[in-house]
Amino acid sequence: MAILSELATEVFIPVAAAIGIAFAVVQWVLVSRVKLSPAAAGAGKNGGYGDYLIEEEEGLNDHNVVVKCAEIQNAISEGATSFLFTEYQYVGVFMSIFAVVIFLFLGSVEGFSTKSQPCTYSKDKYCKPALFNALFSTVAFLLGAITSLVSGFLGMKIATYANARTTLEARKGVGKAFITAFRSGAVMGFLLASSGLVVLYIAINVFKLYYGDDWEGLFESITGYGLGGSSMALFGRVGGGIYTKAADVGADLVGKVERNIPEDDPRNPAVIADNVGDNVGDIAGMGSDLFGSYAESSCAALVVASISSFGINHDFTAMCFPLLVSSVGIIVCLITTLFATDFFEIKAVKEIEPALKKQLIISTALMTVGIAIISWLALPARFTIFNFGAQKDVTNWGLFFCVAIGLWAGLIIGFVTEYYTSNAYSPVQDVADSCRTGAATNVIFGLALGYKSVIIPIFAIAVSIYVSFSIAAMYGIAVAALGMLSTIATGLAIDAYGPISDNAGGIAEMAGMSHRIRERTDALDAAGNTTAAIGKGFAIGSAALVSLALFGAFVSRAGVKVVDVLSPKVFIGLMVGAMLPYWFSAMTMKSVGSAALKMVEEVRRQFNTIPGLMEGTGKPDYATCVKISTDASIKEMIPPGALVMLTPLIVGTLFGVETLSGVLAGALVSGVQIAISASNTGGAWDNAKKYIEAGASEHARSLGPKGSDCHKAAVIGDTIGDPLKDTSGPSLNILIKLMAVESLVFAPFFATHGGLLFKYI
Repeated sequence: MAILSELATEVFIPVAAAIGIAFAVVQWVLVSRVKLSPAAAGAGKNGGYGDYLIEEEEGLNDHNVVVKCAEIQNAISEGATSFLFTEYQYVGVFMSIFAVVIFLFLGSVEGFSTKSQPCTYSKDKYCKPALFNALFSTVAFLLGAITSLVSGFLGMKIATYANARTTLEARKGVGKAFITAFRSGAVMGFLLASSGLVVLYIAINVFKLYYGDDWEGLFESITGYGLGGSSMALFGRVGGGIYTKAADVGADLVGKVERNIPEDDPRNPAVIADNVGDNVGDIAGMGSDLFGSYAESSCAALVVASISSFGINHDFTAMCFPLLVSSVGIIVCLITTLFATDFFEIKAVKEIEPALKKQLIISTALMTVGIAIISWLALPARFTIFNFGAQKDVTNWGLFFCVAIGLWAGLIIGFVTEYYTSNAYSPVQDVADSCRTGAATNVIFGLALGYKSVIIPIFAIAVSIYVSFSIAAMYGIAVAALGMLSTIATGLAIDAYGPISDNAGGIAEMAGMSHRIRERTDALDAAGNTTAAIGKGFAIGSAALVSLALFGAFVSRAGVKVVDVLSPKVFIGLMVGAMLPYWFSAMTMKSVGSAALKMVEEVRRQFNTIPGLMEGTGKPDYATCVKISTDASIKEMIPPGALVMLTPLIVGTLFGVETLSGVLAGALVSGVQIAISASNTGGAWDNAKKYIEAGASEHARSLGPKGSDCHKAAVIGDTIGDPLKDTSGPSLNILIKLMAVESLVFAPFFATHGGLLFKYI
């Protein structure tokens, strides 16, 4: 038996989640102390910092700056909120329809009977009727979907609350601005990690009231939670990604390349839409995406555990091992966050990126210790894990290695991503250098960099898969994915920090603040770009492990004895599965292209028809650009979403579980490669442009300044990379996870009624 008692487990998990939520609230209160009203900001010596600021601002009127910042922040916040509400209306309709589909498909497995059935894995025992499994799976799906939407929405609200505050803090120095941006990111990270954990924990306990000792049925129905989380993330990522990049590409092509005005210039009509996009794509989309990964890796581990000795012996503490790992993660991330905000102070621009990297290293090191302790306390010394029909003997230290290898593989992927996307290293500097001969060579170098950056992450994923599978079969892979996501609160804090800093820079430019302020926000933003790429690396790596674990659970549940690649049924599935990420990427890229086209035409129209716009006397029509982005992204997110959601249903129903297992394997193998290369190519092009703009080294100055031919070539590269790194790349990891979790949820139906075509051929 485990050392940790059942009661201690039942107390520790909700308490850890409560601590995480309380910490998020404290960080939010600290951020809200930065006031956005002129009276508070210009209060002079009586508790304010008026004199000192006016001197810093080189004579700019303090009141006007604060009022302007507040106005811009308001416009961004309103744009983001209205977009998300529109998106959620469409997603709500989808959610309702899909919930009915889940109920009908799973209920029909036993012809909607309410009699108890023999269990899938233990035929001598009786389990709850399929109809109730269908009902509870549907409820879990709705719970996951709503939690995903709420976490994305809250993240966006916090980011739009903090962006102008970060700008105002930048007047006091780069350290203050960093802390404000990072704290706001931490609010989102801790809220999401804690709410995801607590909702899953409550769902398990409520479902247990009905299921009693039938843990096999209980945890099979809980997989709906992962499906709900990820299906919402898909629409959030694709819709948000199309929105943000349509605005970004439109603003850059007309503003920077044609009109030679700076980024985020208030004369550019697409500038508000661009800043709104950072929040709906990078923050709301990213939040939902990582929540989906977290929910799925927990569900995959729980499903496998329920048919292993933990579930058979009804050992609740060991069963909750995935949740305990996440609980320890929240506590570890809390300590890690204090290192960035309280223990060390940032005084210079060059300290920003190392501070963010230290967050990753500290959280990984502390988490390794945390995993060791919880493996020792929560797991029996020896136990068995279900392994495709047999039970495999495993020790608690073996399982510790599985979680730890996932955790460290995540760190390796993070640092390789950073090496290939940060302008502090030679790969990005080479890309910047290639701009000397124009945009074509820049594009060639960037693509080569992206392909090359796939090598080490794939080896890291391959090694962690081999080791964790050898130790603990599919359960090992599921907990390795959980290990990678165990520091999700810190990962999200670092990730959300990027778009907040980006917005802060935009607000500084639009409010007409001095060049020095813009330099500080640019430094924050450049570090944020790299950390966003690291975050995407984590998301893709964990998606590969999660979908493999879900794939294993699906194969077991559907009763596939062996996936034989030489069987024609499986091989055609492999071919089609490997093609899907290309089809999906084509859809999302083209959506960004066509939406950007409309945006470019609108921005050009305004520059040509609004009198005095270039001189700064006319006012641009921001609302029309926001509307173009909103309409395009809502319309364009439906076909890619339908492709991902319908593929498993069609393949499983018509061609059966063997072909579907081929499709899942093919999509996993090809999707991971494209996702990593697309994200890194885009990140490298973006930072090559920033490298030239910053002009921090002799080499960079020889390529610049802004507006030079080199810089224009870099902007074109960056514009091509935008949909790669912010739309197609990040959405692909959802494609591979979502198809796997959907197949697992519908596995009982496919096993009973699937393969209609092959039955009649």
